[in-house]
Amino acid sequence: MIAILLLLGILSFTQVELTGAVVGVCYGRNGDNLPSQQQVIDLYKSNGITRMRIYDPDQATLQALKGSNIELILDVPKDKLQSLTDATTAANWVNTNIKAYSPDVKFKYIAVGNEVEPNDGYSNYVLQAMQNIQNAINSANLQIKVSTAIKTDLVASPAYPPDSGVFSDAAINYIRPIIKFLVSNGSPLLANVYPYFAYKDNPSIGLDYSLFTKQDKNDAGYTNLFDAILDALYAALEKEGANNVNVVVSESGWPSAGGNVGATVENAGTYYKNLISHVKGGTVKRPNGPIETYLFAMFDEDLKTGDESEKHFGVFNPDRSPKYQLSFN
Repeated sequence: MIAILLLLGILSFTQVELTGAVVGVCYGRNGDNLPSQQQVIDLYKSNGITRMRIYDPDQATLQALKGSNIELILDVPKDKLQSLTDATTAANWVNTNIKAYSPDVKFKYIAVGNEVEPNDGYSNYVLQAMQNIQNAINSANLQIKVSTAIKTDLVASPAYPPDSGVFSDAAINYIRPIIKFLVSNGSPLLANVYPYFAYKDNPSIGLDYSLFTKQDKNDAGYTNLFDAILDALYAALEKEGANNVNVVVSESGWPSAGGNVGATVENAGTYYKNLISHVKGGTVKRPNGPIETYLFAMFDEDLKTGDESEKHFGVFNPDRSPKYQLSFN
């Protein structure tokens, strides 16, 4: 069909390439030296980045996104989860932050909470907030999927071989009803997938296995850690009867500094370049790609807390110059 449309002149090669794009970039604003929101949107557009994730409904960002044709994952911050267990509050949130900007902003997914831990207080609010947000979106006649973004450590460790993946005892009561919601709504599960942190904690995993540079398969049939982590999550989902739930990689990245093992500009550049290429295909368990993936992150964020490496995940510098030579499509 695409070939016919090309012959008819209805599609250009540029449009076909953009249609096949599977890589977005997360835009965090936890820095005191970052460009304006409009400058950031212009930077996405000039680099052909057609998907974005933001971590709160920042009005200046949403205004700048109008008419940009950039597909968006919009997060509900943790501190809003409890209030959104009230249906009226959730409807107001959707009307203010989504309906008011649609269709000029292309909302793709709403991530209700990011990396909520099963044992913290926020976990009690996630499912009800998801249900209320989805109901409000449906009432507004919008076609947007609602999910939540998880850490892959909800899968019990060690998940090797990946086919043995199962959700941990600590996570199962939290994640099981969320999975049922995703199945019933045809929504994907968002997952933040970080080979870097696994390698940092256990360098014996191997740098080549972590950076997609290993040539030969291991005894489970894998050449890279990214696929092994993702397939362990798919195995856990299958054990919950969620064979048809797709996983969107809502974050993945590698730091260029921070004093930890492997945190170098060279390694980070290798990771991002190889990740962008790799996700055009699939995994061992799900070979029919592509894998929708969001790089973390657009900029280094100097106000981030925690490990020093957390400040150095940007693919661009705050002055908008590229840290690496990457092609995002």
